[in-house]
Amino acid sequence: MTAVSMVLTLAVVVMWLGGSMPVLVALVVGLGIDGGWLATLAYERRLAAQGDHSAPVTAVGWFFGLIATAVLIAHAAGEQSPGAWLAVAWLPLAAKALWLVHGLWERTALTGAALHSIQGIQQEARDDAAVARARLRAEAATEETRLTAVTQAGARVARVQAKTAQTLSRAWSTLETTRAGKDTGRALTCVTSRVTPDVTPTWELPVWGPVEPVPVPALEPGPALTDAELDRLVDDIRTSETPALSYRDMAIRFRSAGHSASEVRLRAAWKRVA
Repeated sequence: MTAVSMVLTLAVVVMWLGGSMPVLVALVVGLGIDGGWLATLAYERRLAAQGDHSAPVTAVGWFFGLIATAVLIAHAAGEQSPGAWLAVAWLPLAAKALWLVHGLWERTALTGAALHSIQGIQQEARDDAAVARARLRAEAATEETRLTAVTQAGARVARVQAKTAQTLSRAWSTLETTRAGKDTGRALTCVTSRVTPDVTPTWELPVWGPVEPVPVPALEPGPALTDAELDRLVDDIRTSETPALSYRDMAIRFRSAGHSASEVRLRAAWKRVA
């Protein structure tokens, strides 16, 4: 587009100024416009390659582009059919704008190695996401299977318990009906009276249902024995038989009688009374 714009500018300058001045002069003017534009463009590209930028150089480049566009528009205004020349009058500015876009692209351009690394990272991220989705689906399916199995097992247990309770209820009802019969007690008494004479048994079924627990009072330890009391008890147990009991037999009878004392105190009392 830059080359086309330079050719069009040179041709228009030669045709426009060729009638009022020598053709060589008009050619020099056209080459001056194109040369200035090309020089500023080359310098701007050199600065961009070095990572630098110059606002004056950019402004001069745009200035030459505007001159070329103005020449094309002025030439089109003097023609009988200006449409064709106006259609190409925007090419210098468009070429300059495309060079600007190309500079922006170069600032963000990456090498092949960097692009390959980016593609590898993106592919790795996609692989990890796919593996994570597959793992979640598998865990969800496993959990669903486990819950289904647990639910079915619980349902089977509930059905067995209900069936067992129903069977026990029917059996209990049969036993209760039999016990409450008119001839049941007389028949049972007739059978047991030969084994336990003068004893009338009572035929009661155990309780079917919840039973309230009977509280059992805790045993409270008795008061501690004094040394004198301990010596007296040891002496009484020791001399309760002839010959006198040994320490082992005395200790067994002492504790069997419900008395309590530590082994140290009991052996000390034994030594005192023996």
